[in-house]
Amino acid sequence: MRAHYLTILRDTERRARLALRTQNLEEGSPWYGAYTQPDGVYQAKYAIYQVASLVAVYCNRESVFYHEERALRSLLLGLDYVDRVQHENGLFDYVTCNFFSAPDTAFCIVKLIPHLQYLRAQQALDENERLILERIEKIVHAGGRGLLQGGFHTPNHRWAIASVLCMCAKLFGEEDLREAAFQYLNEGIDCNADGEYAEKSAGNYNGVNNDAMLLLSEALGDPAYEQHVIRNLHMMLTYWEPDDSVFTANSTRFDKDRLVYPQSYYIEYLSLGVRYRIPEFLAMANCIMDIVERRHVEAPDVLMDLMNQPELVACEAEECGMPQSYHAFYQDSGIARVRKGRFTYTVMRDKSNFLYVHNGSIKLAVKLGGSFCEHRAFKAQTMTQDETGAFHLHQTMRGWYYLPFPEKPATSDWWQMDNASRPKKLGPDMDIDIIIRENGDALELDVRTSGVDGAPWRVELAFNGITRISNPHMTMPINGDEVLVLKDSFFEVSNPGASMEIGPAFGLHHFTEGKEDSEVKTPGAATVYLTDYTAFHHVITIRP
Repeated sequence: MRAHYLTILRDTERRARLALRTQNLEEGSPWYGAYTQPDGVYQAKYAIYQVASLVAVYCNRESVFYHEERALRSLLLGLDYVDRVQHENGLFDYVTCNFFSAPDTAFCIVKLIPHLQYLRAQQALDENERLILERIEKIVHAGGRGLLQGGFHTPNHRWAIASVLCMCAKLFGEEDLREAAFQYLNEGIDCNADGEYAEKSAGNYNGVNNDAMLLLSEALGDPAYEQHVIRNLHMMLTYWEPDDSVFTANSTRFDKDRLVYPQSYYIEYLSLGVRYRIPEFLAMANCIMDIVERRHVEAPDVLMDLMNQPELVACEAEECGMPQSYHAFYQDSGIARVRKGRFTYTVMRDKSNFLYVHNGSIKLAVKLGGSFCEHRAFKAQTMTQDETGAFHLHQTMRGWYYLPFPEKPATSDWWQMDNASRPKKLGPDMDIDIIIRENGDALELDVRTSGVDGAPWRVELAFNGITRISNPHMTMPINGDEVLVLKDSFFEVSNPGASMEIGPAFGLHHFTEGKEDSEVKTPGAATVYLTDYTAFHHVITIRP
């Protein structure tokens, strides 16, 4: 992928220029040699990423920065800063969140490992290159030893720590690092049969986990770890939206509902596509770089990985593109993804926004909301698929009330009472069933509530990307945060490039946001409410 390589080199040079412009050169400053983050904060991780770009272009014979004095001076000052802020035990702080942090140290060290490997592999180093190697080796080795301190917060942290421990064990010949890694690996990798990791983070941590699995495979010589990545990458082929973005609404982490493009998956698709001869992976690698050009986003930060694996640069594949048609139901993960050209829809278990529809440039999120005891919105407990391909979502909302203790409690302080052990009066229960089925080119949403009468509930249709809404009674422009209750007929939402027809509408009450602590509307969306009193049965058609 020679053309990809040149694009990646170009964007790495751009990052190097940014690093040169943002380095603190004030002698006597505690941040002397560091690089200013966009928010003005200085810290080790950001400095390491800037240094990594500078080292890559400094060592690359095709770069305008090859053996350039200014780049050398900057990266050495940057390494000096990193060395100063690395604690005596080898750990780094992530100053906006974590201190003496093993996982953040792993994320720092893993960025420098390919650079260390590249420099070690060169047959002859000049004096400056040897100096760079010595500085990087010192930081990486100290960081690897620091990981013996342990400690993590989230599932992916385990694999970041374990993979760096294993690679450091291999790089420095220290078996205790490898033994420490297996304390984490003994828990088993949290990648299910669908290829989904525990955090369901398609916009960020899936890629982080995949990179850790590939590093473990390399460090341990065990290709079994690559199989988790292959499963995830097959699953991710069904996670791309018509606007080239990644579907992120199922994430449990910060990337939920963010606009994310798939650059981080490039090196994974390319390397495993080459190694295992998977043509759809190579096609996706080509597609990702097309997205980089089309969307004017930064190329993946993998120049040193390609310098270490020249066979990936030499590989050429003509296939390009992401799948345009699929009907995937990932039962373990509780998510279905369906695509028909420029139209996708997603159905999810245990999410208040249980349905997402994407029609090119219009995004629709669907919620069934209201208040019933402690419940504020429908969240499917079960999700099944019938022989026609339709999805059936179900939730039983249990009603209950506390009863007095049968014996006098030890305290009259409510907050000190053992309220969890109180007897309860049970009932009534509300049952909600939703069937989502295709009918020709349309999607039908069949909503039924039962068990409780007279509760004011609503279907919330939250639209992003629309500029107009109209029905037989009116047409109005949309700025992006409007709220409407429509009482009857079909209506159309549109922008200059796309439209959807939805209906028929129904509006038997005027919903007030926040009443009875009901779940609030989707932020930033133009929202249409369809309202009724339980029990009710409505079929809503969504037609692109």
